[in-house]
Amino acid sequence: MSIVDSHVHLYPPEVNRDPAGWAAAQREPRFSLLCTRRRKNGTPVQAFPSLDELLRSMDEAGVDRAVLLGWYWETQKSCEAQNRFYAACVRAHPDRLAAFASVNPVGGAGGALAEGRRAHEDGLVGFGELFPAAQGFGPADPGFAEILALAGELRIPVTLHATDPDSRPYPGMLPTPDSDFLRMATEHPATRFILAHWGGMLPVRSAEARSLPNLFFDTAASPLTYDPGVWARFIGKVGADRVLFGSDFPLILYPGEESVPSWKNLLAEVEGSNLGPKALSLLLCKNALRVANWQ
Repeated sequence: MSIVDSHVHLYPPEVNRDPAGWAAAQREPRFSLLCTRRRKNGTPVQAFPSLDELLRSMDEAGVDRAVLLGWYWETQKSCEAQNRFYAACVRAHPDRLAAFASVNPVGGAGGALAEGRRAHEDGLVGFGELFPAAQGFGPADPGFAEILALAGELRIPVTLHATDPDSRPYPGMLPTPDSDFLRMATEHPATRFILAHWGGMLPVRSAEARSLPNLFFDTAASPLTYDPGVWARFIGKVGADRVLFGSDFPLILYPGEESVPSWKNLLAEVEGSNLGPKALSLLLCKNALRVANWQ
């Protein structure tokens, strides 16, 4: 069975060399807070692999393809640098990688809209991961609405960070109200939304969310928040055709068992979830190809 990971992050070499120093120089404090910190036991929350290291890790785990998601950058300059790096990665490995573009309408939508169109012309197939509260704009910001409308026009999906209001707090945690996602999906019916991290459990709480056909959900970072039974519980409630497998690589998902990011334990958790072959095929591959229009 083919495996597509719909939620992977990768950073340019200049970021990998000194993530904290780069973040300080580029005015990206939230990236530094979330991605360069260490857990209480002293282990890092994530690694910073190169492109070649990512591909080797995919090969070792049997992951056939990955969708590279941008970070929710606070500056236009960082968005542009990430998008150009991703375009080069996809050109080098079109059979293994697709990528979404980072955009931020802070300072006026004109620059973000132009960058979104340019990145799409450069081969990127979606927008995200976006997180309005972390990027300095509101979900009702007119500039953001223009970005979402552009995604509908281009027929590309948008991945948004979602926070479960019932999850335990962590440094840098910000809320993502259910009403924001419901309004976006209702006001932009031509745009497909992928709500990361099981959508913060939004469709479990909301019948309206389950009824909106343009809302999808990925499983990124699941073991850090939920027990292994979440796969069967969520899919039983929402349906297998709405869920995309995502890891949040290179986040270390099992800090008590792993010192480097890996898909091994996560895929074992999925395989042990007692989902049938049809549900597994949709979750692990077919939904990603359909939602992202990736052939």
